[in-house]
Amino acid sequence: MPKVFITRTVAQEAVELLAKYAEVDAWEEVDSIPREEFLKRIADVDGILQWGGDSIDGEAMDAAPKLKAIANVSVGYDNIDVEAATKRGIKVSNTPGVVTDSTADLAFALMLAISRRLVEMTEIVTNGEWRNFGPMEMLGYDVCGKTLGIIGMGRIGAAVAQRARGFNMKVLYHNRRRRQDEAEYGAEYVSDLKALLSRSDFVSIHVPSNKETRHLIGAKELSSMKPTAMLINTARGVIVEQKALYEALKRKQILGAALDVTEEEPMSPDDPLLELENVIVTPHIGTQTLETGINMSLMGARNLLAGLKGEPMPNCVNCHLLDRR
Repeated sequence: MPKVFITRTVAQEAVELLAKYAEVDAWEEVDSIPREEFLKRIADVDGILQWGGDSIDGEAMDAAPKLKAIANVSVGYDNIDVEAATKRGIKVSNTPGVVTDSTADLAFALMLAISRRLVEMTEIVTNGEWRNFGPMEMLGYDVCGKTLGIIGMGRIGAAVAQRARGFNMKVLYHNRRRRQDEAEYGAEYVSDLKALLSRSDFVSIHVPSNKETRHLIGAKELSSMKPTAMLINTARGVIVEQKALYEALKRKQILGAALDVTEEEPMSPDDPLLELENVIVTPHIGTQTLETGINMSLMGARNLLAGLKGEPMPNCVNCHLLDRR
């Protein structure tokens, strides 16, 4: 039987599926596996079920000479050196689709939380400062009827647009390609990013992390936003230049920001961004629901088994490159 290593605790259903066809070894601690231990545990494996928060590079692949496939349990796969894997003939897959609804839900939850100042309001209660506020005190902002600008109208961006219709929002989107089905979402295509930023009350980011999108939103882009606008990021932290965001929020150049992802993760509790009242940061929990956890785990397991059996690997991100070889 082939041998498989699982880098994090996944759904039991996925472990049971893998155990039917492979010898399974798993790291079951809460924290990430130490590097030395990881290299030791993968020395004779044929496949790795890799949690998206963990990383694997060329050195680790070389430490596993029998390695044939890496199944990433995440839609993003910037934690894996895909180029190094391709050079070594190792298949890499991800788990798209199953994370769509949970991530879109969180994007909307963050939008509502920052606009209605929910964290501040909760602190008022817990600090014993609840009193009878006047009609113009402690004001938040409506989401309903506002303009939402979506950067990246893929699966998740489209799901956010779908939710926005329930709030009677005007939806703008900026994408590499114009969607033929934009009318289904009541969305208007905006080819110029600056124009989208200047027209939006809320900006929600849903692009992948790559060389083109690194610091896509920096000081220049933030200066294009309305002073009453709010930024939501549930994609990847490096898409937003965090120092520029800090300055924009501190100077009230924009009204607020809600982030599920940051440039460095985990974020230092001493980060100056956390000292600001007009920002909310959650610890990369876009996919942290029971339903999504099970579905991601099972999709990752099925991807891995296909790769080990020599069958077409669903959701393979580098198989087209391997085929050329």
